[in-house]
Amino acid sequence: MTPLLSARGITVRYGSLAALDGVDLRVDHGQRHALIGPNGAGKTTLLDVVAGATRARAGRVWLAGREVTRRGPAARARRGIGRIHQRPAVWSTLTVSENVQVAALPHVLRPGRWRPGGGRSAARRTADTLLARFGLADLGGSPAGQLAHGQRRQLEIAMALAGRPRLLLLDEPAAGLSATEVGRLVEFLRDLPRAVGVLLVEHRLDLVYALSDTVTVLRDGRTLAAGTPAEIRASAEVRRAYAEGVA
Repeated sequence: MTPLLSARGITVRYGSLAALDGVDLRVDHGQRHALIGPNGAGKTTLLDVVAGATRARAGRVWLAGREVTRRGPAARARRGIGRIHQRPAVWSTLTVSENVQVAALPHVLRPGRWRPGGGRSAARRTADTLLARFGLADLGGSPAGQLAHGQRRQLEIAMALAGRPRLLLLDEPAAGLSATEVGRLVEFLRDLPRAVGVLLVEHRLDLVYALSDTVTVLRDGRTLAAGTPAEIRASAEVRRAYAEGVA
């Protein structure tokens, strides 16, 4: 079967520094794939390449069999890539519901079928459904700027899902969350529709192993290991890298 995401030979250089050096990556439809490794290993850079925010010096990227190597972030978003950054990015002065509606609106408007107010009504329905799923329905009318950090993270995931992504990129979603909030986040991510593939960057290995089907370990811009969570845990090379404080 054609993978949801295929990246081959990805190389990114900043002067003499190789942030990524010939990295391959595959995410199948509905799969939860994690990227782990030390700071500077190239994890966020690889997400940037997948999202179209960084142009690789070498390598190619396909989404559901269609090459997107030369496509920018907006074009890739239209083709089904959603992204959540390390710091929640919401419109603080808009209400919680309005944030989701703004994210949903471009995806509920159908060319040739526009009618006054129709898109806004569909966007509100999408917002109501997603906020209920994330336990934020009672906060729909509140300014997003008043939310706690964990609630902002939930809102950002709801906004990403409003874009109807096929592939969701998560960059350290547990950063800054309490143990209770991390537990809730794990539940939310487990409940994501299996139609949505996930590529996750995360330092917390307990969360990685709880959520992932497959794991890639990066070190110094290269692939150190790849496999199931059980295979990564059993890898002597990965254990040695962790023991050395490299990962």
